[in-house]
Amino acid sequence: MHPSPIVLLIGSIAPLSGGDAHSGIDKTPVTRPLALGLEGFESDEQADRRVHGGVEKAVHHYPFEHYATWRKELGDLAPLTPPGAFGENLSSTGLTETTVAVGDIFQLGGALLQVSQGRQPCWKLNLRFDVPDMAQRVQKSGRTGWYYRVLQPGTVSPGDMLERVDRIAPDWTLHRLWHALYVDKLNLRELEGMAALDVPAEGWRKYAVRRLESRREEDWSARLDGKA
Repeated sequence: MHPSPIVLLIGSIAPLSGGDAHSGIDKTPVTRPLALGLEGFESDEQADRRVHGGVEKAVHHYPFEHYATWRKELGDLAPLTPPGAFGENLSSTGLTETTVAVGDIFQLGGALLQVSQGRQPCWKLNLRFDVPDMAQRVQKSGRTGWYYRVLQPGTVSPGDMLERVDRIAPDWTLHRLWHALYVDKLNLRELEGMAALDVPAEGWRKYAVRRLESRREEDWSARLDGKA
């Protein structure tokens, strides 16, 4: 894999149109170096820290390739003036959910990152795009993006190269994890393999453990639709 240069983005908490919700999803490119700590980039904000940010969601990456597909499906919506529409901190080409695996380690500037989990879209995307089922669309498409944990804090600059330096579980691509969670939901062999992994965020591993115990899938409606 050739190293991939990145666009570096951050955002501030602001109201979302169509309701009373606030979010830091509107990210814009920066032109200066940023310090990256264990919980994310300096000056980057998340409105609801219960479900966004933190050590297992310190950095969000969304493949730039997906924008063209979304425009074909949705038209030229205002947020799809790239990048930053999906709340990503890193935008690049050459890496997608089919080629990136959980546990992959990347060097980016002076920082070391490890893929921790795929992104689970929430209802705020519906307001962001003014598309009532946008979160559902993202989840069903598999074009979700992913999160990193920070193994080594450091300084990151726009245009730095994102270079993969190690693979812990190369067979477990993000696409495979997505397929196990959202498509072939009660495939016991896949769930057993997922439960045995020690590199995903603990919450993701627990999905597999709970399904193996209950033989039932989760109800995602609160996350996707904003309904309790």
